[in-house]
Amino acid sequence: MSPWGSWNAHPASGCPMFTNLTAVARRMFCLIGLLFVATNTGADTWLHERGELQLTETPRRVVALNWAATEALLLLGITPVGIADRDGYPVWVQDPPLPDGIEHVGARSAPSLAAIAELTPDLIITSDQLAPAWQSLQSIAPTYVISVYDQGAEPFSQARRMLLTLADILDRENRAQQVLADLERAMMANRQHLERAGLTGKPIALVSFMDARHVRMNASNGLFQAALNGLGLANARQRPGNFWGFAMVGLEAIAAMPDARLVVISPTTAGLANQLASSPFWTHLPAVRHREVYQIDPVWAYGGVNAVNRMAQLLTQALLDGGRANVH
Repeated sequence: MSPWGSWNAHPASGCPMFTNLTAVARRMFCLIGLLFVATNTGADTWLHERGELQLTETPRRVVALNWAATEALLLLGITPVGIADRDGYPVWVQDPPLPDGIEHVGARSAPSLAAIAELTPDLIITSDQLAPAWQSLQSIAPTYVISVYDQGAEPFSQARRMLLTLADILDRENRAQQVLADLERAMMANRQHLERAGLTGKPIALVSFMDARHVRMNASNGLFQAALNGLGLANARQRPGNFWGFAMVGLEAIAAMPDARLVVISPTTAGLANQLASSPFWTHLPAVRHREVYQIDPVWAYGGVNAVNRMAQLLTQALLDGGRANVH
């Protein structure tokens, strides 16, 4: 038997007591026990891809080291104190817009630990792509690791999980549920617009130009598949692509998709329209001959739930506006 006696509940207070101690000693141990319970119940724990995050209070100063996390924070109404590649966000992501006053903490591939530490964050959010730096980040502030693209995982499900988990950590659960409800309503409305216009019958080849001969085509295992599914559109690239959900192909590969409408994600390189106009690979594509080339504003293919919503909105409007025979 333990030298401290048996562990029972006091009938009056409900406080655990050691029954073979004096009344004074019992009260002392009761107070210590209640203090221990109160201290431990103040800490919440979340598992992540590199371990666990434990916090005793809601974070107020958050640093995001990828744009998917930045997007999620902004959707939740949280302005991070610092983000990686701050100046690239307005070019490649754009929405939600980036508020003023956010500090730049280096590149997404190699953030500055010194710049992060200077901001005295109480939470850092990163992905498993920075796994080697995790311990260093953890030494600065509690660090949560979550990736939209993860082996064997569906990107949109991961993005949704990111939003909901960060909402739980940051005490913004209601805001997250509202964001997801709004996304679902917008998706359904866009799908109805396309169905009424008779625009859901032909597949979509969703591409980003690398040069005048090669494109990066979004495949069925990419984030934007969720937008196509939600809109009732087929992906012309039915096979999975690489880990990041795309395949690098030449324009001749699109020629093998005679029914596909070609949707080009901006930005494109300077002079591309003139190069394509004189390219036999381009001018003989069925989508070009049928004036079914549609160009949309930038959407970050490695973002979160808002990237899916933005893709659905832009794609719907482009199809309703009608196609062209070239990029612009």
